[in-house]
Amino acid sequence: MGETFLEQLRADSRFLKSDRRLDTDVADRLILQLNRIYPQVLTDNEAKKFRDLDVPTCIRLAELLTHLQEKGEEACREFYRALHLHVEEVYFSLPTRLRRRDSIDLVVSPLPIPRQSFVLNDRGPLFFLSCFSVAVGVALLYYCGESKVTGGTSGALGLAALGLGRQVREVLIWYTEDAIPK
Repeated sequence: MGETFLEQLRADSRFLKSDRRLDTDVADRLILQLNRIYPQVLTDNEAKKFRDLDVPTCIRLAELLTHLQEKGEEACREFYRALHLHVEEVYFSLPTRLRRRDSIDLVVSPLPIPRQSFVLNDRGPLFFLSCFSVAVGVALLYYCGESKVTGGTSGALGLAALGLGRQVREVLIWYTEDAIPK
């Protein structure tokens, strides 16, 4: 954590002065938070001065930021705490927060190293479908072949053996020969 809250507030002041999300209502909530919860940061008289509605919000906010920088590190820390509590989306979009998040992201997760993609099967989807179909066919024949009607499956096995490889053909023919009653 290299920067102090005072340095961060100096860096974020321009952004905070120009951000439209810090309207009159939000500025009043921040001032009240600093006055009520942390009276050592803003006294009652200072809070009345910064809550004067006759002065435009951008000027009041600029004076508040200058005052907090004059008060020191503790006042800046409490301002950031109040900003985080009341206007979280502004807090996380501050330039110092974005810089810190980017630097942490680089430390925690360095740039991804491109990995080589591994190809398990380069024969394509038709090869997979044909192998899967053969496996399903063999499983169906195995389970259905043990039923009462074994004579009908032997003819189907013999026809199925015509288009298959030598080893599969031998298994299917062997199965049909066993299934034929003698």
